[in-house]
Amino acid sequence: MKVGLLSLGCAKNQVDSEHMLYMLKEMGHTLVSDDKEAEVLIINTCGFIDSAKEEAIDAILSAVEMKETGKCKKVMVTGCLAQRYQEALLEDIPEIDALMGVEHYQDFPKAFEDMLAGEEKPVLTSRTQFPFECGRVLTTPPFTAYVRIGEGCDNRCHYCAIPLIRGNYRSRREESILEEMKLLASQGVREHIYIAQDTTRYGRDEGRKNGLAQLLKKGSAVPGVDWLRVLYLYPEDVTDELVDAMAAIPNFCRYLDVPLQHASPKMLKEMNRRGDIHKLEKILLRARKLGFCLRTTFIVGYPGETEEDFEELMDFTRRMEFDRMGAFAYSPEEDTVGGEREDQIDDEVKQQRLDRLMTLQAEISLRRNQQRIGEEVTLLITEERKNGCVCRSPWEAPDADGLIFVHEKGKKGDMRRAVITDADTYDLTAKWID
Repeated sequence: MKVGLLSLGCAKNQVDSEHMLYMLKEMGHTLVSDDKEAEVLIINTCGFIDSAKEEAIDAILSAVEMKETGKCKKVMVTGCLAQRYQEALLEDIPEIDALMGVEHYQDFPKAFEDMLAGEEKPVLTSRTQFPFECGRVLTTPPFTAYVRIGEGCDNRCHYCAIPLIRGNYRSRREESILEEMKLLASQGVREHIYIAQDTTRYGRDEGRKNGLAQLLKKGSAVPGVDWLRVLYLYPEDVTDELVDAMAAIPNFCRYLDVPLQHASPKMLKEMNRRGDIHKLEKILLRARKLGFCLRTTFIVGYPGETEEDFEELMDFTRRMEFDRMGAFAYSPEEDTVGGEREDQIDDEVKQQRLDRLMTLQAEISLRRNQQRIGEEVTLLITEERKNGCVCRSPWEAPDADGLIFVHEKGKKGDMRRAVITDADTYDLTAKWID
């Protein structure tokens, strides 16, 4: 069969999609990028916030419509939305031919073939043990790959439904991670990016201390790994020791992605976030002196947030001057503590606060970028253009941060030395010096 797969949501979901694509290929099916040519459509959904749910539902409805108007014969829905809302999906969209949650991918081949054979509609959303391991068909550029080191989450933040969807935290076997990195490197992957809901928790469920630091050291030693990056560090577990361990690795990207979510101790407690924000501030500023880029995310408008709480967040942002920052207006999630609170903030107030915070950050981002003019950096060429090329440095994570433009030719996938020559709020310009 000709199969098309649409992957929505985060990089962790993208890895699941890459596993499914590999299994489909091994089963003898043909992968197509044009949905109009697909005889089977798979929608791998995100179900984290309302906008993601709406995007997933729209994609499912579009796929179902193609059963009437195109070549599509079967529609399969997988991922977080399928895990969390199986009954509602099947009731509201009975045209779905199979449903599979996030922890049943080892049964994907059988469920897929049963669906094609017209067997009773496969509905698989019960819990199974992580990890599920098989090959992958990379959907990232060939020089970059995400490496999942854990699944699930134990943090129980009051705004978040991830533990309800993906369960408690489970570390992936170290041997499996390193073997996958060796395979990826042998295939030409130069930038390896560790991901999990909480990467700092790696190994703790198995009784290990400093699990992430040890894994980074071993992963960085894999031949062919030019850049090693890690995302989603939980604030409480970002320590001087971890920062020092990262700084000691020559091919580690000095890039700290620490989603703080707020800076008011009162609001952090309301969100059920652990750690001392004042202690962490000192650690982050020390990391900056060691050459790290600082990235964070904030939530504004969580229930109970006062103007004083928000101003505390604004003052913290001015003081820290994060190199990169994302911010979101709080979106109530059902079955969460935050979603059930009665002191929800008015949408207009949330949007006003978000606008104020992002306006402030735009000023900071421009200033921080301008301070990089004259800096010599190693760039990874991600795209070739007629008038030059598009690049990233260790300070830019894919699909999250700005880009660096070089108005000279360069080969996609190469790494070259350059000097930053100009900057705007989000993007930079450079020229080759090698």
